[in-house]
Amino acid sequence: MSSPRFQQGMEKLKELCVADENSPTGHMEIGDSFKDIAPDLTRMVVEFAFGDVYARPGLSNRQKVLTTISALVAQGTPQIGMHVITGLNVGLTADEIAGCIVHLIPYVGFPRALNALKVAQEVFKEQGVKITLAHELTNR
Repeated sequence: MSSPRFQQGMEKLKELCVADENSPTGHMEIGDSFKDIAPDLTRMVVEFAFGDVYARPGLSNRQKVLTTISALVAQGTPQIGMHVITGLNVGLTADEIAGCIVHLIPYVGFPRALNALKVAQEVFKEQGVKITLAHELTNR
């Protein structure tokens, strides 16, 4: 039997992700691939990250995901792509996501921002999403 925190976390994940035939959390890795070495990792991720933290009131899902993307860019972690997809799922535009990453350059440096932009660019291409502000910015 799963805990109320786990159930709350799964409900929040359903708000953030699009389920597919392989997983109820779609693109979101929640620890299932580590069951052989950390069998309780999924429970911890779902209960804490999504049942406790993401389910807290005060910020919209869009704000939470944009904050997550910012933190991952600052850390330079590979989970950026997974959360860019989540951002698109909760209604962030490609312009907002790319704009956020560019905005982080003075704080995290060019290398981390450029790496994150590359990941976002790949996600946008895979998802068929276009940047609309690029034309405006090149003609300034």
